[in-house]
Amino acid sequence: MFRTAAACLISLGTLALAADPPKPAPPAPASPTDADQVQRVIAARKEYQQSLATLYQHYEKTGDRERAKWVEDELRSFHLMTKPSYRLDIADVPPPSLEAKANIKEANELFIEAMKYKDKGSGTDYQLNQKRAELLLREVLDKHPTSDKIADVAYQLGELYEGRAFKQYDRAAAYFERAYQWRKGTRTDARLRAAQIYDRNLNERTKAIELYRDHIAHDTDVERIKLAEKRLADITARGGGK
Repeated sequence: MFRTAAACLISLGTLALAADPPKPAPPAPASPTDADQVQRVIAARKEYQQSLATLYQHYEKTGDRERAKWVEDELRSFHLMTKPSYRLDIADVPPPSLEAKANIKEANELFIEAMKYKDKGSGTDYQLNQKRAELLLREVLDKHPTSDKIADVAYQLGELYEGRAFKQYDRAAAYFERAYQWRKGTRTDARLRAAQIYDRNLNERTKAIELYRDHIAHDTDVERIKLAEKRLADITARGGGK
């Protein structure tokens, strides 16, 4: 059974903060770089989220239902708003060097819990369920980067970010790439999924060509290979890409 809306909202906050508690935003340097500013935005988001969750818990304890409802509404708006990744390399997509090598019970449980929410519900409930699934999956990567489930986690994150709840295609492509980089020989369609996003959504045809070729070399599914070959032929016939 899924939790109540209020419990779901609060747990969205506490789950995100459990693995990576908010830290004060670093002082702004005299001439802040892109990376400096992105880090400050990430820290501010976490502090704001934690402050709302703490305030909600206060009103719950004191029995102030009206104000608790206000906080719940604000938390819902926060979770539903689009929060883009301005830099995939900052607190977002882990490097391809991670190794999936350990069976970790806690990671397995987080993955199972995430899949209870992924693709479930409709309307606002659907949106919130996808956010919850995202946080649970990312908690696996934050807490258990050597889990033998990280390739599966990356694949599911790729689907989430590609889907209608997020539509963050650069993130989706990166996580589909990690799905095959972190565990060779599995998720043989991950290269194809990444190639299609670079091709159709990001207009990065050079990268798409590279991945289509890699997919053809690694996959064993005849229909997927034909699909990649056809699209590769179409692109190269038009003179390549970006």
